[in-house]
Amino acid sequence: MPSYDRRTTIDAPLEDVWQFHSRVSGLEAVTPDWMGLRVERVIGPDGEPDPDVLESGSEIALSMRPFGVGPRQHWTSLITDRDRSDGSAYFRDEMVHGPFDRWEHTHSFYADGDRTVVHDHVDYTLPCGGLEDVAGLGTGITAASQVGFDTMFRTRHRLTKAHLE
Repeated sequence: MPSYDRRTTIDAPLEDVWQFHSRVSGLEAVTPDWMGLRVERVIGPDGEPDPDVLESGSEIALSMRPFGVGPRQHWTSLITDRDRSDGSAYFRDEMVHGPFDRWEHTHSFYADGDRTVVHDHVDYTLPCGGLEDVAGLGTGITAASQVGFDTMFRTRHRLTKAHLE
């Protein structure tokens, strides 16, 4: 299964970075404008709309229209795990509806003195359940998806720095 990783050091304390990424406003702030993100709804684990913090069990429904081209793509993610311990924190979201056959994104944060290392790890399966591999196109399609992920996550990390440093 393909995966993607990106790490960046943010010149801000772990608690600030953690709090920023624990809210929908953080997601909106770091999503590149060219993605055309629209948060449709957020439901907390207790069923309440628009929770302050994205706890385990929170569901986020959003839509995107990258570069303003084509129909909006709808995506629903569930926060499946979240933990904050001394010196580190993470949360995981899994796509329950959307354009990939599988998407599991782990957001990890590690204290590095007064700075924080941000690590994004995504395990994914492209649409068509691997049909591209049967057709002999898997390597090219996976490589193209990596380029897209790299562009998006590089921008997300740059925007995180702009908001917190």
